[in-house]
Amino acid sequence: MITDAAFAQRGRARIVIVGAGFAGFEAARALSRTAGDAAEIVLVNPTNYFLYLPLLPEVAAGTLDPRRIAVSLSEVLPKVRLVLGSVENIDLGGRTVSYLDPEQRTGTLGYDRLVLAAGSVNKLLPIPGVSEFAHGFRGIPEAVYLRDHITRQIALADTTDDQAERDQRCTFVVAGAGYTGTEVAAQGPLITDTLLADRPRLAGQQVRWLLLDTADRVLPTLDERLSRSSDQVLRQRGVEVLMGTTVKEATAEGVRLTSGDFVRTRSLIWCVGVQPDPLVSDLGLPLQKGRLVVDEYLGVPGHPEVFACGDIAAVPDLTRPGETTAMTAQHATRQGKRAAANVAASFGHGERKAYRHHDLGFVVDLGGPQAAANPLRIPLSGLPAKAITRGYHLLSMPGNRVRTAADWALNLALPRESAELSLVRGRSVPLASDSPETPQH
Repeated sequence: MITDAAFAQRGRARIVIVGAGFAGFEAARALSRTAGDAAEIVLVNPTNYFLYLPLLPEVAAGTLDPRRIAVSLSEVLPKVRLVLGSVENIDLGGRTVSYLDPEQRTGTLGYDRLVLAAGSVNKLLPIPGVSEFAHGFRGIPEAVYLRDHITRQIALADTTDDQAERDQRCTFVVAGAGYTGTEVAAQGPLITDTLLADRPRLAGQQVRWLLLDTADRVLPTLDERLSRSSDQVLRQRGVEVLMGTTVKEATAEGVRLTSGDFVRTRSLIWCVGVQPDPLVSDLGLPLQKGRLVVDEYLGVPGHPEVFACGDIAAVPDLTRPGETTAMTAQHATRQGKRAAANVAASFGHGERKAYRHHDLGFVVDLGGPQAAANPLRIPLSGLPAKAITRGYHLLSMPGNRVRTAADWALNLALPRESAELSLVRGRSVPLASDSPETPQH
């Protein structure tokens, strides 16, 4: 048991932030700049890094080293005390947070102000076999595992002379045509083309990549022009885009689709979406579609000392009355900053303000020279979109920018690496339970 004796003897207020995803990280950074000397800021997170999720598909594709998207929290937040652990319980009445550290020791932290930014986890649907046979895609371990898994399937296909087994191992199904699923499916053929180039025995072997979604088009939340350009890139690379279709059942031998077809495969990549971290469901507070109800100031009604932001919070969207903000990194980043300012205002520093943000556009990296973007509502594709996308990510990353840019530059001159690292085994990243960095708490 890790005690919190220092809290009882403190000479200044303590602000505890749960989660170091986009919302929690930005809240911690903003508070460290405005209140770092006046208050103790404690950040509770399972890992010691901030994960820049938008570039996770590039880790799976082997174009970025995993360390590029893992930014050291202690390095970029020197005024913030980092507590490694996963939050197990929050006592709102006693104003304490209980957590479990990486060595399974329990600890408790008292707080004067609490910022909940626990993020989201894989969205599981009641589909037979999915939790057992699908691969998730929410953290570095899953991205590294997926890269190794694809490499291994091609290697095993090269080993066998059974054509049916070869076809099965060379078939990859991606469920979910949102940002992540579309990017993974777009990168997929580039990965397997590189792997096949080194294996003459597989010359002429067909590799299938399928992208499924119940929606009527890829990237359904984006401008239709961006959706069409992304769809075109996918089809040009040979991806089978099956809209209005999803998985009905997953087995060890393949997946049965809602269309009735059975696709023999060893690879079901689950990118269907996310849901709020289950931590919020244990608080006994009002929820809206699994998200914690908050007011326009990001405060939790009835608990003036508690704020919530990011994916776990149902934040009123003042630009669209009656709706809540989407679960995007763009909203999470800005909500984290607003939550920090309102926490400071609760101590008399500044004035609290309502959260209001108009989307500035989105970027989708499709691998190679292709991307789709709509900065300031201007739809772009191809190389201009690629330049905007790369520039946006470099500006948004809180660290590792030079190393990331260097990796991208080397990729222009050098071939993709095709070695299997075997660092993460399948049992270490089950879809049904959260990976260490998926719940950002």
